[in-house]
Amino acid sequence: MAGLTHLDASGAARMVDVGGKAETARSATARGRIAMRPETLAAIRDGDLPKGDVLAAARIAGIMAAKKTGDLIPLCHPLALDAVTIDFAFRDDGLDVTARASLTGRTGVEMEVLTAACTALLTIYDMAKAVQKDMTIEHVRLIEKTGGKSGDWRYDDRARG
Repeated sequence: MAGLTHLDASGAARMVDVGGKAETARSATARGRIAMRPETLAAIRDGDLPKGDVLAAARIAGIMAAKKTGDLIPLCHPLALDAVTIDFAFRDDGLDVTARASLTGRTGVEMEVLTAACTALLTIYDMAKAVQKDMTIEHVRLIEKTGGKSGDWRYDDRARG
């Protein structure tokens, strides 16, 4: 069990003590996609779905999820986030959702952006499922992170084969 930060010496789950770590500027970005038919995408773009403004609801849901990550993911620290943004990019076959967050703190915001992206994608699905139930949520991943002990990191598509 040596080296596993979320287990104590006896193998029991524990929250990592970050109290002795220095506060540093940290940020992270995550992205995911929801694939759908062109007519569903057009209905979202045109605001023609019965549940209302899909992107506004998804943006708010993503921001709220980032703020609640410590309540959702076991052993994840609750964080005082400085900023969270949720952006959308229309593709021919669906929507990309990009979540970004930043803070000055003792631990990173990777889980917050992944939770935000997933929740925004799920909200899009929920609001559009009346017109298409076979939408697919895919390719959710951390794109980059900055700061902290491990330094900066960026996703490399070429390394994924």
